[in-house]
Amino acid sequence: MMRVLGALLMSLSTVLVQAADKTPVVEIYMPTPCLACIDWGAYLAERGFKVVYQESADMAAVKKRLKVPKALESVHTAVVGGYFVEGHAYAEDIQELLRDRPKARGIAVPGLPIGAPGREYSNPTCETACTTLDNTSGERAPKRELFDTLLVLPDGTSKIWARH
Repeated sequence: MMRVLGALLMSLSTVLVQAADKTPVVEIYMPTPCLACIDWGAYLAERGFKVVYQESADMAAVKKRLKVPKALESVHTAVVGGYFVEGHAYAEDIQELLRDRPKARGIAVPGLPIGAPGREYSNPTCETACTTLDNTSGERAPKRELFDTLLVLPDGTSKIWARH
């Protein structure tokens, strides 16, 4: 009985180690300081990604090396599974990218859409992040912009990957 239990525990620990090894690592390149970039990384970590931050004084060089189209740029650029992720993309969009493995350079959320991961309501005093509040209804509710996550194809053109 003890041998069976020992073997079972050994197999379980092997499976858990293998599962942990498959956790996607997201390497986030960002200027200093970038609190919204850090918030986006924390959002990804909460959803199972391993996150590594790389501060860069030359983000233009990072984007050029990864072939991020200028028109699709945001503040931070990440690398995961051989793809770039530009801007505040949803974890689900990244998971779908890694699952489907399309022939592409990566995905992009251009600019800084309000309400995107890492750009949600956090502090109305703007000490940690700025959020525009909608006061027209009499309630202080965060505004949210609709935005697309774009798939950047090998030739640099893009198409809609997801709508948010």
